[in-house]
Order: sequence, then C-alpha cells, then structure tokens
Amino acid sequence: MDSFDLLSAESLSELYQMLEQWLVEYVLIASTGVQAAILGFTLAIVSFATPTVQRFFIQIQNPWLKKISSQIFTLTRPILWLILMWASLLVGNLMEERLQFINIVASLTAAWIIIKLASRIVQQPAMARFIAWLAWIVAALNILDLLNPVIEILDSRSVTFGEIRISPYTIITTTLALTILLWVAVVSSRFFEQRIRTTSSLSPSVQVLLTKSFTFVLMGLAVLVSLQSVGIDLTALAVLGGALGLGIGFGLQRIVANLISGVILLLDKSIKPGDVIAVDQTYGWVNALGARYVSVITRDGIEHLIPNETLIVEQVENWTHSNRKRRLKLPLGIHYDSDLEEAIKVCIEATNGTDRVIEDPPVNCLITEFGDSSINLEVRFWIEDAQNGIANVKSAVYMKIWKAFKAHGIEIPYPQRDLHIRSANKDLNLLATEAD
Repeated sequence: MDSFDLLSAESLSELYQMLEQWLVEYVLIASTGVQAAILGFTLAIVSFATPTVQRFFIQIQNPWLKKISSQIFTLTRPILWLILMWASLLVGNLMEERLQFINIVASLTAAWIIIKLASRIVQQPAMARFIAWLAWIVAALNILDLLNPVIEILDSRSVTFGEIRISPYTIITTTLALTILLWVAVVSSRFFEQRIRTTSSLSPSVQVLLTKSFTFVLMGLAVLVSLQSVGIDLTALAVLGGALGLGIGFGLQRIVANLISGVILLLDKSIKPGDVIAVDQTYGWVNALGARYVSVITRDGIEHLIPNETLIVEQVENWTHSNRKRRLKLPLGIHYDSDLEEAIKVCIEATNGTDRVIEDPPVNCLITEFGDSSINLEVRFWIEDAQNGIANVKSAVYMKIWKAFKAHGIEIPYPQRDLHIRSANKDLNLLATEAD
C-alpha cells in the first residue's frame, strides 16, 4: 500500500523538480524580461483605452449590437489586452522571434475570457464562479504543460479498501463529477417542474408527486453515474448499503416514516396544495407538500411545518377535500316581546346580503330553545372560500343582523334574574324593636 500523504519528502521533491523544470523552460530565459516589458506596455495602453471603448458600447442603440456589447462590457479590458498580445505575437512571427512567455499569457487570457462568457449560461452566481475557476485552472495547467504531471502525482498516492482504490485524484474527480451532475439534475428537475405546473390536466397532488419522483430519480442517477465514472465498482458497496439499511431501520425510522407518509399523501390525494385543513391546534391552508413535512399557513401568516407522519396517524379535518362549501352557525337571542317570525325573516335577509355568503344551499334560521332571558336562534349559512377566513365572515353577518334589528326595533335582551328576599318581615320587626 502506497502512502497517502502528499506532504511526504518524495512528493515534495517531485513537485519541486516539476516546478524547477517549468521555470527553466518558460521563465528563466533571456527573452522573458523583454516579453514582460511588452506585456506591461500593452497593459498600460489597454488601461488608457478601456474607458473610451466602454463609452462607445454605452452609446450603441441597435438592440442586437447592444445585447452583444452588454455581454462583453465587463470584459473590455482583458479582450483589448488579448488583441494587443495577439498583435505582438504576429509581429514576433514576422521577425522570426519566439515569444513563448507572451504566448502563454495570451493563451491563459483567452481561456479565461471564453470560460467567463460560457459560465454566464449558469443562472446561480456561486455555481457559475465555481465552474469558471475550475475550468480555468484545468485550462491553465494544460497550457503550461503541467496537467498530466499533476494528475500523475495526485493519482500515485492511493489507499485500497478491498477492490476499491482511492487516491486524491479519485476524490477530486468524484467530487467534481458529483457536483456537476447534481447541478444538472437540479436544473433539469426545475425545468421539468415548470412544465408540469403548466399542465392543467394534472391535479396539484399528481404534479407534486411527478416532480418529486423525477427529482429523486435524477439525484440517484447523478450519484451512481459519478461513482461509476471514476471506476468505483458499485457491487463493492453492497456491504455499505447493508449497513446503511440497518442504520435506517434503527436510527432513521422516523425520517423514513415521514418520507413514506409523504408519498402516501401524494398517492391517495387526501391532502393537496390549496386545501384548508385543521390538525391539532393548527388551522390554515396547505401551501406546499415536502418530502418530510407539509407547509400549512394560518390566517396569522405563521407557516407551520407539520411532519407527514402526523397527517397520516392523527385525525385531520380537510375542509376542502371533496367539496369547498362549508356551513357556519351563528347563535343569537331576541327578546320574548319581539315578533319571532319577523326576527327570523330579518336574520335571513341580512345574512343573504353579506359578501361571501352563497345562495345555494340557502340561508336558514332556526329556533334552538326558549332560554331564561331570550328566545335563542341559530343562523346557518354556507361559504365556499374558507381559506379566506371564517371569523371575518361571521363578524360581517353579525354586523348586518345588528343593523337590521336596530332598523326593525327587534331587541336583544340583557340577562334577566328574579331576586327573592326571604324572611324580610322578621328582619324589619327586629330593626323596629332595636330602634325603640
């Protein structure tokens, strides 16, 4: 087994020899100073000319040319410098001078410009910077003829586990492959999700199920392909898979239960985005279905993340599962001297005149009991937008009934109590005797 330590004396010696050979071949030569002076002179010219060229780009009015100029506006300085370096190389060729140092700098600059332009295709800034730096480092090593020696050094130090050989080069390539493939999987899944969202023929729960399944499949393929691409035998991971399965069975059972519960919720369509539900002390509408939880937003604007397992094993009220219409009940009382039939009629008319109250099924007003202080009524009406709140529509109906009662002289009584005074005569006679 070879040593895995890259800081060993042998590794440091190889790196030193490689660097020394490169410096002798490309840097420590007589013409390097002249070429460095040429590069400095051209860079000074570019620094002076860049503001003028950028002002020219700003004044462009043609939409097509303006779009092109906006892409290269921030790269004006390196592009101008590259043009002057190419001109210097052309003059050197005409004079039969080998300007190797300028050629290296020009190649590095050209690679940097091309990679910078290509990375703008990626929407995420962090990922774009990562790809740009990675590609430029690889291109720089290749231009300097250092790529193969670096790969050989990184791959020469390895450790073996059974049939699996791991080296720094394997770790780097696997990580890079996994990062790029996972990014491709995420971008593809988002594109697929956008297309699914525009398909009106699919229910919200089916849309979520398809997008989540597609994402999981792409993520799994990304991991498998990245491992296979670097030569890791997947059959050698059987023992690791068995250990992982055992760990899931004991330590991750709640997480797995939530994942499976999420799939069940998507398949049976019992809860879907937009539903109004009540579970435990939480009442609100379903905002999103996740792999581990369901997002429920209450009327207070608080977002509750309820585990999927809770929605499977606990009793859940789904106000919009098969029918969005919901009946609400309002208790109230009127004075015994009031016209009962008129009061019922007024309650129905006032409720029908309230926003959000639907006409079918019709509003109804029933006598519930003859109470101690009032005749108790109950107004029953239907709505079909419970996600917009319940207390607000009840308040609106109460206000309409209150105003209607005022207009028709219908009284809502105060609580009435009969007061009985016992032994009143005895107490009065005792007071009279004491006064005498």
